[in-house]
Amino acid sequence: MNELLIIRNLTVKFYTYDGVVQALDNLDLDIKQEETFGLVGETGCGKTLTALSILRLISPPGRIESGSICFNIDDGDEPIDLLAIGEEEIRAIRGSKISMIFQEPSSALNPVYTIGDQVSEVILLHRRQELVNKAIETITALLAGRNSLVNILANPMRLAERSLYQKIAQNPHSLWPRIVGRIPIMRRLLQRLKDEAKKMAISMLKEVEIPDSERVAQQYPHQLSGGMEQRAVIAMALACSPSFLIADEPTTSLDVTIQDQILELLRRLKSERESSVLYITHDLGVAAQICDRIGVMYAGSLCEIARVDDLYANPLHPYTKALLAAVPKPGEEPHAIGGTVPDPLNLPSGCRFHPRCSRAIGMCREHVPPMHELASGHFIACHNYQGETGGSSC
Repeated sequence: MNELLIIRNLTVKFYTYDGVVQALDNLDLDIKQEETFGLVGETGCGKTLTALSILRLISPPGRIESGSICFNIDDGDEPIDLLAIGEEEIRAIRGSKISMIFQEPSSALNPVYTIGDQVSEVILLHRRQELVNKAIETITALLAGRNSLVNILANPMRLAERSLYQKIAQNPHSLWPRIVGRIPIMRRLLQRLKDEAKKMAISMLKEVEIPDSERVAQQYPHQLSGGMEQRAVIAMALACSPSFLIADEPTTSLDVTIQDQILELLRRLKSERESSVLYITHDLGVAAQICDRIGVMYAGSLCEIARVDDLYANPLHPYTKALLAAVPKPGEEPHAIGGTVPDPLNLPSGCRFHPRCSRAIGMCREHVPPMHELASGHFIACHNYQGETGGSSC
């Protein structure tokens, strides 16, 4: 199976005192294995909401009304619908199989915990079995050797510690370690697990090119620059080697030099880990740098999807053309998109872009245009073009 994620007919609404907001309307989207898919569009078009829907993090008064989000966890297994599984199952997937890099690193980090503690927390939550095995290996090595009998007699706590970890290894998420952790004299036995997590956290900070990682792990978020904070957030997101990474405008608050470094880091990590990336941005220049395919969103729906070189060389949808014309270019005056973004409480009928579109026809005002595949891999939702709807279900 080539698709890692398949979204079909995703509809999200917000029930407010002023009325019902149709935030996402029958969204269809495929993301392939080991590709970077870019989601672009104006602020408020539904890019971040799509990402939060995948993780099932829509807060009231928002509600996922309908649709399916099929995720291929392991090759050879049947995809699972993330909207159909229980809360415990989706929590196990968040942070381990699917991770998200948020737009503002300062708001994603807890100011009262060190960077090392926050990266360790992700590892303790999702890689407990691996940590337990490492702890057992370390204790066994300490008990072994020429004077192993002397060591055993002199270190009864190590025997108790190993026994405890062996019980945890049989069921890493049992209540046993929590019960032991409440006994002050026994709490020391669980410290080795945290020590192993700290080592892995420091290693992860090194992987995202943070210099002097041991020192940074002991620092608090306010002691780091914006670029360093973002690297720490990326380390948290990649700590469990997720197969799918969501990056929500991760370079917006950074200067151009740091932005380029973060983009290069994401490219390298994606290639090394063979993962897929959903990259959300309003910057078409950044999207051209990092993405393989791009989807253009407007008012809660997709209007065009194409390979990045095809989209920039041959944009078809009037909104895509208007977006590209609004980008500043050397020797050219940027052209603003006429009209205003529609009120989400009172969306226009038919094609939502038709009040601002110079090519709108009668059908545009009455019927929502279906997504058509005009050429191989180039999809468009516009009544000015004819074609057959592409896509498959999971």
